[in-house]
Amino acid sequence: MRKAADHLVAVDPAFGPIVAASPLCNIGRKKYADRTHFSTLVTSVIAQQLSVKAADTITVRVTTSLGGDITPLAVVQASEADLRAAGLSGAKTRTIKGLADAVHAGDLDLEAAAAHAEDHHIVAELTRLWGIGRWTAEMFLMFTLHRLDVWPVGDLAMRKGWQLIHHKSGDIPEKEIDPLGELFRPYRSVAAWYCWRVIDGDSQTW
Repeated sequence: MRKAADHLVAVDPAFGPIVAASPLCNIGRKKYADRTHFSTLVTSVIAQQLSVKAADTITVRVTTSLGGDITPLAVVQASEADLRAAGLSGAKTRTIKGLADAVHAGDLDLEAAAAHAEDHHIVAELTRLWGIGRWTAEMFLMFTLHRLDVWPVGDLAMRKGWQLIHHKSGDIPEKEIDPLGELFRPYRSVAAWYCWRVIDGDSQTW
């Protein structure tokens, strides 16, 4: 991660201050022995279009409503009403239910998909399910599979962090920021992580 941080600053000196003021990126360093690929993917669905704080709160409520463990069987057996009462929207309830059904029935082999070397294959496998788009798949790649070269241009907070790092206002369009990530290969995930730190600081999610 030191090598990655040094690379970011070398190719884009604007990252110097946030890199200097932050710890090294911890993607892949935190160990969640009690978390599975399924539970972390559900967490990514919960986090769609929410602030970190709101997502953390709803994740705790959903976990509690499922008896303390987010598993395919627990979600299959849970009622939609219980999931909605925990704070999930109707769309997210449908997405999580559909994901659980696919895994439980064997229509999606999540472990096999996660083991694939190519990121684009994993994204394609996940996004064929209703309600799981590129952003959710990318969060899974970064924070569950610890892939270091993901550039989540659809993430508003990441784009806002980019603007702050470069002392610019407003929201940079996805199509404009997308090619800018090329500079940071093979550490685009690390660049995104520092963009988020500008916005969210020391989130417990990290």
